Formats: sequence, structure tokens, C-alpha cells
Amino acid sequence: MPRLFGTDGVRGVANQDLTAELALELSLAAARVLGEAGAFGTHRPLAVVGRDTRASGEFLEAAVIAGLASAGVDVIRLDIMPTPGVAFLVGHLNADLGVVLSASHNPMPDNGIKFFARGGVKLDDAIEDAIEESMTEPWERPIGAGVGRVIHQPEAISAYVSHLIGSLQGENVLAGLTVVIDAANGAGFETAQRAFSGQGARVIPIHVEPDGLNINENCGSTHLNSLRKTVVASGADLGIALDGDADRCLAVDKEGEDIDGDQILAILALAMKGARSLHSDTVVATVMSNIGFLNAMKEHGIHVDQTKVGDRYVLEDMNANGFTLGGEQSGHIIMSEYATTGDGVLTGLHVAAQVARTGKSLHELAGIVTRFPQVLVNVPGVNKIRAGIDPELNMAVTAAAKELGDTGRVLLRPSGTEPLVRVMVEAPTLGQAEKIAQSLAAKVKERLTL
Repeated sequence: MPRLFGTDGVRGVANQDLTAELALELSLAAARVLGEAGAFGTHRPLAVVGRDTRASGEFLEAAVIAGLASAGVDVIRLDIMPTPGVAFLVGHLNADLGVVLSASHNPMPDNGIKFFARGGVKLDDAIEDAIEESMTEPWERPIGAGVGRVIHQPEAISAYVSHLIGSLQGENVLAGLTVVIDAANGAGFETAQRAFSGQGARVIPIHVEPDGLNINENCGSTHLNSLRKTVVASGADLGIALDGDADRCLAVDKEGEDIDGDQILAILALAMKGARSLHSDTVVATVMSNIGFLNAMKEHGIHVDQTKVGDRYVLEDMNANGFTLGGEQSGHIIMSEYATTGDGVLTGLHVAAQVARTGKSLHELAGIVTRFPQVLVNVPGVNKIRAGIDPELNMAVTAAAKELGDTGRVLLRPSGTEPLVRVMVEAPTLGQAEKIAQSLAAKVKERLTL
């Protein structure tokens, strides 16, 4: 039986894979396991629960709250709240547990359940495994005064917004800037506007009218076209794109050009190095980071610690070594001084602050990274387990890497969730990258087809 928990909680099509019954059982089991592990101490446990704007979040939220209260946990219902906002409020409200109902950038029919332990940190894998194992086991639930109580506290969003505003360590830091914010009709539709306005920016909001069905629909960090058009048409200084749960951020400069996570990381890394807040002058990134980013960091005396793909691996490396900045090309940026997880609004604020403080345009700031053309080809229907051990395939990869030398790179990576192998090639020209990628993809298909 496959593991229920993935790299980012439990996800699936709402009311098909992820049902109300499953949500109820998961929350009951989580309360039981954490309680038996001593995570609640001797006091009456408290949980905070938030969700994104999906229609299915309403019934899943009700199921999770019912399960927690049934297990004797008091629950603060936050209503619509970004994932990083829930993580922050777990610590701010001294709660023992946080739960988010969201499928992030996935399409509307999907949803997910993600748990945070005390302090707003991800549950250990061992705890997740224990939750799965205990879901079907009977146990004696509390009765009478022992059942949990439910408090509706949507005003807690103000504490989170104040935290975001305060992270810039100054007042009206963004005064004079015009910023377009695409909230993806998601959980950050209110917090982003309030945070940027609270620091003096003129905000032009788009996709801030969630109706339960339109989250991520042709908008947000996965669909930048409307943000590009609005930034250019309005003459704004920059645009910020969030995803459905506002834990990632991409940007658009005033010329309408995309600014990806690598460039955002570079901008923040240089700013933090200058402020002496970049621990060990190191930034954590994944193996998918563009070679242009790696070159830029080397030129500025910043070491890059590379991990497997996934923000969980970035976070693990940061926590293990005390690093203060890490992220992914996709826009998951973690600033550990202010957050325990990726936070799109926080990231956007600090990028905009660099524009305001330096007097440079976002285009100029991002220009420190010369992005190499990158081609990614997915090869489905193959035996991904043999991707790193097939001798002929390894010879082809070695030959491609030798051809590129220091001017590019090749990466063959089995998918973590699908039966496919990803071929990524970076080269000085797009034509060369495409030629090598297609050649390697053909070799993968030839050697590994099931």
C-alpha cells in the first residue's frame, strides 16, 4: 500500500481521493499520536486550522475540526489563511498543532491536508507514519467537558499581516512603488494587499475575487500572462504572483519579463550578505537551479548548497546547518529569520524592498543572473529505477556533459511521483540545449521503456 503522506502532506481529488471521512480520520489520528508522544504535555491541547479558497475546503475544514474536537483538542478556526500564515500563527498563538486545507498551485478539484507541529514546523516522517498506522485503531475518546471547543477567529489574520509588515524593519519602506499583485484567487488575496499597502506601496490587485472555483485558474504563479500585461499597461514598478496557498512567489519586472525563483534567491542572497544576515554566506537551492544562478553566486562569493528537488529538502538542509536563505526555481523561498516555511508574500515584500532601497529596477537587480537556456523533457512509461545504472544511458549522459564542458550541464532525474524520467539540459544556446535533450530523451526511451 502506498504511503498516504507525500512530500507536502496528503493530496488528491477532493471528495474522491480526499474525502470528509479521510479528513476526519486523519485529524483524529494526528491528535491521538501527538498526544501519546507527549507533544501536548499535560495541558489541554490547542490547534489552529486554516484553508485556501477552494469550495471543497469548506467541508474538509469542517471534517478536520470535528475530528480534532472529538479527540479533545480545542480548535481556533482561522477561515481563509495562507499556509505560511497558519505556520506563523501556530507559534504566535502558542498552539500545539496547525492544519492547512490546500493543494497549493494544483487545479481547483484537488485539495490537501498538511499538518504543522508546535512552532509551525513540519511533522517528522516518523510521526506521519504513526498517524497512518493508527487511523483504523479503536481508542477511547473523551466525553463531557473533555471534548474540544471550537473558536472562530478570522481576525488572527491581522497578527500575521503585522508580522509581514514588521519583517522589513522600517516604516513605509515601499513608499513610491507601484506593485501589481496577482493573488491567484487564493488564500493570499487579502494578506498580500494589506501587507504591501501597510508598507506604503500603491497596490494594483488582480485575481483577488475568489469564488471557490477559480483558484489558480489562468492566474497566479503558474500563469503569468495577465500579470505581465497589467504591469506593462499600468506602468507599475513590478508585479508579484502568488499561488493558491501563497507559499510561493514569482515576479515580473516593469518591462514585463519574468523573474524566477533563482533570480529572486540571488537578489535576496546579495541583500542578506550585505546586511550580514546570510549565514556562512551560503544559500540553499536544488539541483534544478539554473547554471546562471550558480555562476552569479560564485562571482559574489556566495556558496550554494544544492539538494534534491523539493522545498522540504531545502528546509531540511537549512535547519540542519543553520542557513538563513533557501529556495527553488519555482518560487518557494524560505527566509528562516521570519518563517518556518516558504512564504510568497514575505518574499515579495523583501524583493520590492530591495527595489526601493537600492533605487534600482527589478530588471537591473535580477540581471546579476544570466539565465542559460534550459530544456526539460519528460519521458513517460519507463523504468525510472534504472535511470542511473544503465551503462549505455550513462555513457550518453557522460558524452553530453563532455560536449558542454563548463558551458552547460545535463541532469537525468527520476520523478518522485510518476513513472517517468526527467531530462534537463542547459546550454549556451536554446538550439544546442534542445538537440542534446531530445537525443538523451530518445536514449532514455530506447533503454528504459517498460
